[in-house]
Amino acid sequence: MTIALRYCHITVNDVDEALTFYRDALGLEVRNDIASGGHRWVTLGGPAQPGLEIVLSDPHAGRSQADGDTLQELLTKGVLPMIVFRTDDLDATFEKVRASGAEVLQEPIDQAWGPRDCAFRDPSGNMVRINQEPAA
Repeated sequence: MTIALRYCHITVNDVDEALTFYRDALGLEVRNDIASGGHRWVTLGGPAQPGLEIVLSDPHAGRSQADGDTLQELLTKGVLPMIVFRTDDLDATFEKVRASGAEVLQEPIDQAWGPRDCAFRDPSGNMVRINQEPAA
């Protein structure tokens, strides 16, 4: 028996704005773009992990009004869980994302626990960390 992560959801205020960040700045490819009931779900992924997709959607997509409102409050506060990406060239990735105009939270540094990493906020305020494993 095997098990693998298939979808990772990221709640965003504006799917188009988030798409520009995740597609253009991070280089992910759009795999699906589905509209339903006034909401939209966009999935993206990278060639290194063909079976894994990130799903972008607004707080109310597929949720009750009350749950969507609660999720919107958490998104506005910037307290939703971060997402962490891995790259083989952190400095080049950092420069590409910074050039997109994304808010830099942390420039690349070597962390005590191993990886070299940096951090940004996506257009909705979600923390996005990017790391590179140390050279062996």
